Amino acid sequence: MDSFESLIKTIFENKGYWVQTSFKVNLSKEEKQKIGRPSSPRWELDVVAYKGGSKEILVIECKSYLDSPGVKAESFKDGRYNERYKLFNEQILQNIVFDRMKNQLVDTGACAPDTKIKLCLATGKIASGNDRAELEKIFKDKAWGLFTDEWIKKELIKLSNSGYENEVAMVVTKILTRQ
Repeated sequence: MDSFESLIKTIFENKGYWVQTSFKVNLSKEEKQKIGRPSSPRWELDVVAYKGGSKEILVIECKSYLDSPGVKAESFKDGRYNERYKLFNEQILQNIVFDRMKNQLVDTGACAPDTKIKLCLATGKIASGNDRAELEKIFKDKAWGLFTDEWIKKELIKLSNSGYENEVAMVVTKILTRQ
């Protein structure tokens, strides 16, 4: 698990979700054929967050991009960057992976059959103000979740105001926001 995924995990755990990082989805040979990846290993999802009370699963793809230009809106418009954002740009892939994941969770009793799945992106950096506005519109139109650098910062500040926890994200935020 990388540091950014760990940070997102901490935020969602403190929002009442049961969270697993690096969640492995066991696709069948037939499913791998349907997605055009017959020799791929198990599909891995960065963060899966489940809230039983709302019967909601968030599948959160994490892209920190802290030392890069950041996420660009064009990546979600024309499929140009399918390699980076496969689940967002390939509907057949998304359907198959989500169906299999849900079946795995239902079969083990981890969630109810009527649980809803929502695709989300957590990012540490967006390329520009224009990209931010476009991404917010695209994600709203597609009913995806977008957790931006600004949202993450607000959530970390909220965590810093809570009681002491021995979590790296909380300790660092407490140090950085201390007066």
